[in-house]
Amino acid sequence: MTNSITTLIEHWKKDPNGVYRSWFLWEERIKNFGSIRRGVSKVIEEIETNKFGNTYRGSSLETVLGAIAEQKQIFKGADHAFVWKPKLRIPDIYENPENQMEFGRFLKSCIKCTACDGILEAVRKLDQKKIKGLGPAAANLMYFLHPTHMPPFNTAIVKGYNALTGSRVKLGKWPEYLAMREGILRLNEEYRGLLSDDLGAIAGLLFDIGTGRYSAPAQNADSTQLKQWEDDLKKIREENAAFQKTSKKSEEGERTHTEIQGWLRDLGIKLGFEIWIAVNDKNRSCGSGRLGDGCLSELPDSIKSLGAVAEVISRIDILWLKSGSVVAAFEVEHTTSIYSGILRLCDLALCEGGRAIKGLYLVAPDEREEDVRQQLARPAFQSVSSLGVKYLPYGEFEKNRESMSRFGEGLKAIEAIARRL
Repeated sequence: MTNSITTLIEHWKKDPNGVYRSWFLWEERIKNFGSIRRGVSKVIEEIETNKFGNTYRGSSLETVLGAIAEQKQIFKGADHAFVWKPKLRIPDIYENPENQMEFGRFLKSCIKCTACDGILEAVRKLDQKKIKGLGPAAANLMYFLHPTHMPPFNTAIVKGYNALTGSRVKLGKWPEYLAMREGILRLNEEYRGLLSDDLGAIAGLLFDIGTGRYSAPAQNADSTQLKQWEDDLKKIREENAAFQKTSKKSEEGERTHTEIQGWLRDLGIKLGFEIWIAVNDKNRSCGSGRLGDGCLSELPDSIKSLGAVAEVISRIDILWLKSGSVVAAFEVEHTTSIYSGILRLCDLALCEGGRAIKGLYLVAPDEREEDVRQQLARPAFQSVSSLGVKYLPYGEFEKNRESMSRFGEGLKAIEAIARRL
C-alpha cells in the first residue's frame, strides 16, 4: 500500500486543480498567516477588555474566520461552525460571558505556545469546559497559529483520513480530532519527503480524497490500521482522563483563590473603598463576570511613579484605596508560597508613603496559620513585625463577611477578626 500512496501523492502534486497546487503553493497563503495571527490577537484583546460583544456578525472573530474561509476550497465554510445559531444557542460564546472568557484564554494560550505540549494542554482545558457548539472546528484557527503541529479540520478531511487509513473518526469531538492528529503526524512523517513539515499539505491530500477528487488506494484485508486508530483514540482518552484528574485539583485551588479575592473586592466596595485587583487576575472569571469588574483600571500616580516597585505592587492580590492612597493590602495565599506574598507587602509598606498604610494582611486557610508564623519568624523577615502584617483566616472571614459589610466601617471589622503575628 505504501507504493500506492506514494504514487497517489506524486500524481496529486502535479494536478493543477488539486489543493496542493491551487492552495498549498499559493503565494497568498503564506501572507495570510500573519494577518490571521494578528486577527486572533485582536479577538483576544476584545474578549479581555469586554469589547467583544454578544454576536458573531460584525465581530473581530467574523473578520478572522472570513479570512480563513477565503483560503480557496479547502477552507470553504470554515466560518459556519462559529455563526450564531439562536435556536440552538450555539456556539455558546456570545451570550455566556464565562464561556467567552474561556474561549479567549484558549486562544491566548495557543498564540503564546511555542511547544506542542502547551498547545495540547490548551485544547484539553477547553474540552473540559464542554462549551456547547465549540468543538474541533477551532482547529482551523490553531492551524494558522501552529501549522507544523495542528492540522486543519473539516468534514472532507475526516472523510479522506478515514478512507485512507480505515479509521472511524467522528465529527465534533476533540478526542477524535486529537487521535486523528496522531495518525496524520505518522503519515506525514512516513511521506515527509513528498509532503511538508507544514501539515496543510497532508490535510490538502486528505481533503481531495474526502471530496472524491482522488480515490484512496485499496486496503489489504489484514490491514492493522483500524487497530492503530482504536489505539490512538484509547491513548488520547487516557491522557485526557489523567489531565482532568490533575487539573481538577489545580482548578479547585485557583477557584478558591479567586473566590476569596471576590469576597475582599465586594466587601471593600460596600465599605466605600476603591479597589485594585492584581493586574494578572483582573480577567479571571468570578461569578457572572470578571474579577476586575467595578475596580480601578490603573494604579494611582503616586504608585506608578515608583518605577520597578510599582510593577511588584500591581501584582498584590487586592488593594483598598481612598482618594488615591492605599489604606489596606491583601495577599491571598491559598496554596502558593507565603514568602512571595510577604515580599510584595513589604515592598508596598517600605516604599515612599507606605508606612501610612493602616492594614497589611495575609489571607490564608485556617490550617496555614502555622506556615505564616514560621515564614515571618525567618531572619529575613525580622523587620516585618514592625510593619504590622496580620493574618486573616478564611474561616473567620467567611463566617463574618456578610455582617461586616452591613455594620462595619473602615478597617474596624477586618481588624476585629485579623490575628497579630
